[in-house]
Amino acid sequence: MSNDLKKAALDYHAFPRPGKLSIELSTSAETQEDLSLAYSPGVAEPVREIAKDAENAFKYTLKGNLVAVITDGSAILGLGNLGPLASKPVMEGKSLLFKRFAGIDSVDVEVDAESPEAFIDTVERIANTYGGINLEDIKAPECFVIEKTLIERCQVPIFHDDQHGTAIVTVAGMMNALEIQGKTISEAKIVCLGAGAAAQACCKLMISAGAVPENITMLDSKGVIYAGRDHLNEYKEVFAHETDARTLDDAIKGADAFLGVSGPNLLSADQLKSMADNPVVFACSNPDPEIDPKLANAARDDLIMATGRSDYPNQVNNVLCFPFLFRGTLDVRAKAINEEMKLAAVEAIRELAKQSVPEEVSAAYGGADLSFGREYILPKPTDERLLGAVAAAVAQAAVDTGVARLPYPAHYPLRSMADIK
Repeated sequence: MSNDLKKAALDYHAFPRPGKLSIELSTSAETQEDLSLAYSPGVAEPVREIAKDAENAFKYTLKGNLVAVITDGSAILGLGNLGPLASKPVMEGKSLLFKRFAGIDSVDVEVDAESPEAFIDTVERIANTYGGINLEDIKAPECFVIEKTLIERCQVPIFHDDQHGTAIVTVAGMMNALEIQGKTISEAKIVCLGAGAAAQACCKLMISAGAVPENITMLDSKGVIYAGRDHLNEYKEVFAHETDARTLDDAIKGADAFLGVSGPNLLSADQLKSMADNPVVFACSNPDPEIDPKLANAARDDLIMATGRSDYPNQVNNVLCFPFLFRGTLDVRAKAINEEMKLAAVEAIRELAKQSVPEEVSAAYGGADLSFGREYILPKPTDERLLGAVAAAVAQAAVDTGVARLPYPAHYPLRSMADIK
């Protein structure tokens, strides 16, 4: 990062006041009567109602529109385990995005936990304060146990965005890219470089979307994960199958798609050249991808390339998913976020990319030609239609699969933030 950008980033977080969030009042608190209703003695009445029926918490408090962004700081962006306090700017940023894109009130919670069990215990005890919980920046494999256990123990939806938000946007983009290249996910030979939380979630969701498990070759730092390899944990074992491939050189030959969720500069131009005709490359390591897009495009002129960066076409960005997924989840008061809801989000994002882009979205990107094709496989984050499309799809899937406590909202689909109730 340049010195100018570093200073701009620090100034952004320091001024006009430290941080990116504040708390504001949603009702009047000007008169003595207001204060007597807001606190003592008036507050006793909603307390009694909630004590009689816990569902009344949604009627008399902000629980139904409140999401906690919770972490232990063990895997902060690409920076590693820097501890919970260092993760606070990231968690505040996530809360900012919830509010900015979906009108969801969100608070960040950084847990200083000595073990996964301690983290689970802490979150379980506070979970019912919120309408939903977004787990963030927790390292693998602990994140798998943490999420699974919290889903089992908590009465509110739990969603680890680094796993499932990444997976939803990746699979939507991958399916669109393969379609443009004349291929399908059910036929594609896919190489996944990386075996952490995001990699595993992406591959699992690709399989749910139609990919054949035997067509996916996953690699970790020791090479190909294959059947019979020693010292595989239970999570990697799921992706082990019979193959003669042992290295990336072996696996990449003839592959239709490459998914990188690993580290910078790990895919060479020669390896890219050995892929099948019309390849798809998702090099999602941030800030430096597995292969530089300029190098990749110089090596292959039949390529569709995506990264995690905003300064190249086809950014794979979780903000295309998580605010709107939670909007739909909260508005039907879903008990969980299941596979069907994730796949519904995939399809909503996919289909939106195929629609004509509003002029204001194109103008926000310098008047670029944003039409479905090699350099536009995913919608842009500023496309307001994401709110309506994704929230509606998720809400309907929740209703259809029986995890919704409320019916499909009468005010759906949302056209703008003004429609949020």
